[in-house]
Amino acid sequence: MEQRWDSNPRPGRELPLPRPLLIDHAPSAGPSSDWSRLTRPRPRCRGRVMWSVKMAALRAAMPVLLLLLGLCLEPAATAAPLVIWHGMGDSCCNPMSMGYVQKMVEKKIPGIYVLSLKIGSNLIQDMENSFFMNVNDQVREVCSQLAADPHLKGGYNAMGFSQGGQFLRAVAQRCPSPPMLNLISIGGQHQGVYGFPRCPGESSHICDWIRKTLDLGAYTQAVQEHLVQAEYWHDPLKEEDYRKNSIFLADINQERGINETYKKNLMALKKFVMVKFLNDTMVDPPASEWFGFYRSGQAKETVPLQETSLYKEDRLGLQEMDKAGKLVFLGVKGDHLHFSEEWFDTTILPFLQ
Repeated sequence: MEQRWDSNPRPGRELPLPRPLLIDHAPSAGPSSDWSRLTRPRPRCRGRVMWSVKMAALRAAMPVLLLLLGLCLEPAATAAPLVIWHGMGDSCCNPMSMGYVQKMVEKKIPGIYVLSLKIGSNLIQDMENSFFMNVNDQVREVCSQLAADPHLKGGYNAMGFSQGGQFLRAVAQRCPSPPMLNLISIGGQHQGVYGFPRCPGESSHICDWIRKTLDLGAYTQAVQEHLVQAEYWHDPLKEEDYRKNSIFLADINQERGINETYKKNLMALKKFVMVKFLNDTMVDPPASEWFGFYRSGQAKETVPLQETSLYKEDRLGLQEMDKAGKLVFLGVKGDHLHFSEEWFDTTILPFLQ
């Protein structure tokens, strides 16, 4: 209901004193004239009574008015903080990749807190660690960073690019505090990879070495401990070796047994968004970006998530999440991590606001 303040005194504002009536200068008039009615003195006690009544009514209404004023002046809720984890061969703050994404988000969502994860003391170490630092150690480091950041106490959204997608899923499963609200995986390989068809930019010579190393012994202890890509290497022709010796992916995908805590923590997500690049020439197979993979025993035919044993046995709670509408599968035309700002604005930003 609209409040009308014209006829009532405002809090903290002095009322103007009434001007004295100059009866001495009034023209003569009989007692019944209009002028005599206007200038006739009124009893002071009546005015005091009316003033007291008005002030009492105002004091009674004051708590309600202050409450309404507080509601009107209360600032709008800000968006949840965002944590970003970059992909292979990248760094937290590259102005052409993660740095650009961070600025784009901050521009579109004013006031948002964005943490782009850096693993190491500088950008060179951050890039090198994306190849050579044990993933489990990286996840522990990130969990420590998140727990120590006061901005994240109330929860945060997470967005992982390429391998950063499955690494952040490990954070969701292993480190529930502070709570991850939504997980957005952009080109993440959640069932792993079986090949490196092409590598990004100047990292191609490193990837040539990675291919040779993986061919020689992806599941040996030395390679598993020191080569990041070996830790999510998934050989469909050697499923038993993968389940037994993979120190990262086989663990977070519940290949050796059911960790109920992993399942419970992942299912606590509001949304798990998976973006697949429909013309991907880097990830083999691209189906892994939607949690699909090669059918066991061969490397030609792929099956979607819903036909995998992981889903049918519901080892991670993905089947239950899918039925609850928590899994979101998005496809975008383009090669690995190639997308437009317009697509990002219209498709990804709504999950962050």
